[in-house]
Amino acid sequence: MSFQQGLSGLSVSSKALDIISNNVANTNTIGFKAGSAIFSDVFAASLTGSISGKQVGVGATLGAVRQTFTQGNLTTTNNPLDLAINGDGFFVVSRENGPDVYTRNGQFELDKEGFIRTPTGERLKGFQSPVTPGALPTPIGGLKDVQVPIVGSQPMPTSRVEIGGNLDANDLSAAQRYPQLFGSTFTFPLPAGENWQDARTYNFSTSIKAYDSLGKSHELTYYFAKVTPTPNDPVNTNENTWKVFTSVDGGYPLGVGTDGSIEDPSVIWSLTFNEKGTVNTPIVGPTAANPLAIPASYTPGADRIRFHVDFSDMRQIGGSYLITELTQDGYTGGELAGVSVGRDGIVTGRYTNGETRELAQLALQTFRNPNALLSIGNNFWEATTESGLTAPSKAGEGVAGVVSAGMIEDANVELTNELVQMIVQQRNYQANAQSIKAQDQVLQTLVNLR
Repeated sequence: MSFQQGLSGLSVSSKALDIISNNVANTNTIGFKAGSAIFSDVFAASLTGSISGKQVGVGATLGAVRQTFTQGNLTTTNNPLDLAINGDGFFVVSRENGPDVYTRNGQFELDKEGFIRTPTGERLKGFQSPVTPGALPTPIGGLKDVQVPIVGSQPMPTSRVEIGGNLDANDLSAAQRYPQLFGSTFTFPLPAGENWQDARTYNFSTSIKAYDSLGKSHELTYYFAKVTPTPNDPVNTNENTWKVFTSVDGGYPLGVGTDGSIEDPSVIWSLTFNEKGTVNTPIVGPTAANPLAIPASYTPGADRIRFHVDFSDMRQIGGSYLITELTQDGYTGGELAGVSVGRDGIVTGRYTNGETRELAQLALQTFRNPNALLSIGNNFWEATTESGLTAPSKAGEGVAGVVSAGMIEDANVELTNELVQMIVQQRNYQANAQSIKAQDQVLQTLVNLR
């Protein structure tokens, strides 16, 4: 029986060396998880009946090969689609033939169709709504192949402008500053035949670009004119009242006649400030429910721009005129300039028009028993009935780790430990070979007896 025991020892030592050699060979394999041999003895047989105290084993066998799913070191690559999972979980990738597979290797790239693929062609999966013509996807929906739209970002017409800052409470109206030029009833702008853009006709101005439905830009200029209180005008009885006029592409202010009179007050804002310098609400003028519509002559071939202005962050205190906030929500069309991935797995597209869009969110798959996963090569694992497949989750939720973009996860192989184990298994192999040699010598002695 010593031959059988020795042969089993040679076999398990050889298999252990195979595992160690595989670990060493994959030291530079991204996302690789080191394996280790688990040995077990072969059932013991009694040589003298059923006396348990005299059982002799018949050798050893390889009970299992266990992979160690500890975290590997993260290495920076500066490639935005190199992704590493910091914590538990696997990336989910789909194959053309066969079920989904799982990987820790985050070396991804965009293909010509906009899908995020592995170097061997499998598609990365995540949460993404269906792509519809003329619209970008959102990170809402079921698990599917993540696709970055290859078409450009569609134009978005301006619908809201925000203006915040300070209007100098010490400033006077145009009629008060230049009584020799204007009467006490002067509003805005100069009478017909004069230069209405004369700086003496208003207090302050600011400009911003807006966009129509075709993505063409238009310059909106806002003129702030302090109002002289008049008893006959119920809106302008407050000394802290300002009117805001809108000029489009340098044209005559909207709502104002060529004779200088206000013809349509509904397109002109009136800002009234209280004794603390904050603006009273609701503000008189176009609102979100009843926006200002730019005349169609300014946007030929496109829809009319309809927008309102949020002046809630304006104030009026003694001090310099200052604009601290000037934004609008429209933009022209743009092409995809780059893709980035956040810690939460959200894939964001950056476009040449300055816009950013959340396109999808990567899914991470966790397992209750990752050691039961079936390794199929190419850094992939398949789920089994013993692995305990759970529902895919978003990065950072539950036990799932977070995503580190621009990094890759190195193999968790400890090379020093593997080399030491290689020496140990070599000694074991030599020792088992020696036991076979000893048995051979015993049998040879028996053969030589006469």
